[in-house]
Amino acid sequence: MILNNRRYFYSMKVPPFLKKGDTIGIVCPGGYMPKDKIAACVSTLKKWGYKVKIGKTVGGKSANYFSGTDEVRRDDLQSMLDNKDIKAILFGRGGYGTSRILDQINFKHFVANPKWLIGFSDITILHSFLQRNFKISSIHGPMCGAFHQDKGENMYTLSLKDVLEGKPTVFQADYHPLNNTGKVTAKITGGNLCLLVHGIGTNAEVDTKGKILFIEDVGEQLYNIDRMMLQLKRSGKFDQVKGLIVGGFTDCKDTERHFGKEAYEIIFDQIKEFDFPTCFGFPISHEKENIAICMGMKYSLKVTAFQTILASV
Repeated sequence: MILNNRRYFYSMKVPPFLKKGDTIGIVCPGGYMPKDKIAACVSTLKKWGYKVKIGKTVGGKSANYFSGTDEVRRDDLQSMLDNKDIKAILFGRGGYGTSRILDQINFKHFVANPKWLIGFSDITILHSFLQRNFKISSIHGPMCGAFHQDKGENMYTLSLKDVLEGKPTVFQADYHPLNNTGKVTAKITGGNLCLLVHGIGTNAEVDTKGKILFIEDVGEQLYNIDRMMLQLKRSGKFDQVKGLIVGGFTDCKDTERHFGKEAYEIIFDQIKEFDFPTCFGFPISHEKENIAICMGMKYSLKVTAFQTILASV
């Protein structure tokens, strides 16, 4: 892991936006993904005018949950990071496993020639790592599996195309009764709640000071959502936040004795003492509704009594 030359990292560095003919690499640094599951994504990327290079971990040999051993996954990602012909890396899926190889990656060539890293869920740990150590922007957004729906031609996957090409973006969400109205412009950070908590106390700890924070999750026990929100709160992550975006919390589990509240109510209870603009039900999630966000870049968040608008600045 390379963490030197910090003098270059005082301001956010933005990788070059893509143009037709550029190459996008696809790898799986965590869970296993069959090669046929990326077919729709590859087809769409080529339709958009990009070339595609598929890594060894996509449909690779694996006898367990992961897309390969830690060493295989590390080397596949390292190869994509070091390849100057690849202008962006789109992760096939999340799951779990990126943090197992993170400290074995050499970022020297990547820092000298940044490229877009794209994904969500388990990839949250990588986004936080890049922002904290190198101040390099990345993209929290749809991965390969999202392209199975509507052949990659819905507003959520198309938002990724817009972000990759450097186009301004504006996203909206309906009013939610738990919202706290207000307007703020600040850099944005966040991701999967579980991974944000996972990073606390490590070299991938999320920095929320003066930022708009967004969170989302899937398949969590309700009591665990409460515990993770409490951990963020107790570690001071809400103390200097400028705004909060609560995305999808889907497929949540409950214990035999009901926890007593649903996911959004649990989250609200942990942040109700703060007065920053807050919106619930924003289209950042593990479902189809998952927009692309440029991590570490400035956005305008406006929460009104009628709707929420998030726009790149």
